[in-house]
Amino acid sequence: MSLLKVENISYSVLVKDETKKQFDILKNVSFEVENGEILGICGESGGGKSTLAKVIAGLIKPDNGKIILNSKLNNKKSSPIQILFQNHGEVLNPFRKISSVIDEVLVINRIDKKYIEKERENILNSVGFPKGLYNRRGFQLSGGEQQRAALARLLATNPVLLILDEPFSAQDVESQLKLVKLFKALNTEFKITIICISHDLRILKNLANRVIILKDGEIVESGLTKEVFNNPKEKYTKFLLSAEALNLTYEQIQNTSKL
Repeated sequence: MSLLKVENISYSVLVKDETKKQFDILKNVSFEVENGEILGICGESGGGKSTLAKVIAGLIKPDNGKIILNSKLNNKKSSPIQILFQNHGEVLNPFRKISSVIDEVLVINRIDKKYIEKERENILNSVGFPKGLYNRRGFQLSGGEQQRAALARLLATNPVLLILDEPFSAQDVESQLKLVKLFKALNTEFKITIICISHDLRILKNLANRVIILKDGEIVESGLTKEVFNNPKEKYTKFLLSAEALNLTYEQIQNTSKL
């Protein structure tokens, strides 16, 4: 069953220079997100991925089109869509204790006070956040610890859809594999539908049920992950997969695509 429909979304910005040209970031983007799935969105930097995430999350308004969330699956949650940005440190107040940050969200969501401690522990445990760090403040945590604490804060809102914007950036291979395992577990245990934005096709291959390939603000290919990876139809998808096979860095892929 479809949880979310993205219908003909377009978004542009006016470049404030001598030319005053309009730059189209998204161009009539349409797709559906099935309830319970993990959808991957891949493409180069500047292709519109993060802008699309912000539109879906309601942080910016599109010029045209609409986002439709299935009301039957929403269950009247106050914050049905949450987004974990690449700069996850901004989600946390660096001077507040992590336990206090989580408790605040639970209180807002009207969790009975006698259950807050148990609920907080369940959420933090689910993201692998050590109990010994509950009373640490944001600035006292490592980047990876901050990311897990930020993720826990989002989970405390009890969303139906979680958007992950480049969650694997600046992570070593071992950390990436742990995150893949974590996101799969959250998808299963919390029954949260996930949209994962990443330029790393190898990670999406192990994480996503379906993938969308975005280029210059347009969807050039989409389908089941296995089918797209094993039998890509579009030239751009083949290029991205070839670049991955050659083990090019993200910067090398960017430079090659401009030739």
